Amino acid sequence: MINYKIRPIKTSEIDLLKDFVYEAIFQREGELLLPRSIINQPDIKIYIEDFGKPDDLCLVAELDGKVVGAVWTRIFCGPIKGYAYIDDKTPELAISLYKEYRGKGIGTALMKSMLQLLKSRGYKQVSLGVQKDNYAVKMYKNLGFEIIKGLEQEYIMIYRLTV
Repeated sequence: MINYKIRPIKTSEIDLLKDFVYEAIFQREGELLLPRSIINQPDIKIYIEDFGKPDDLCLVAELDGKVVGAVWTRIFCGPIKGYAYIDDKTPELAISLYKEYRGKGIGTALMKSMLQLLKSRGYKQVSLGVQKDNYAVKMYKNLGFEIIKGLEQEYIMIYRLTV
């Protein structure tokens, strides 16, 4: 059993979201890794740019004093929408862990904690986008996310918080 704790991100740790947004980009085994500069593209940087607005929520997993994963949500109502945009009231979720901490239940614990936090804040639902061949699809389904739209390579999924 790994001894980690889940807690809100500290203002001093917001820069870690640059690492986690890069880690959240699904990259298939055996393919060349995308350059880190990809996080500066407008459709990706919206997930972390100026993080800390009233509807921005983030929880992190900490192990031995090191942040090893993060789950965060934002509401996109500006000109650039997130990949899983539903409407101006539905937060969109992103989650990632450093590779060596995946598959140990930390991601599931982060997700459950974030779903509870969103519910306590009165949100009705949360959305996410995920590549169809991403192993995380199974975790999302097990948590109760539903596929509401299948795109060419991605699913748009939602979790209803009011059920």
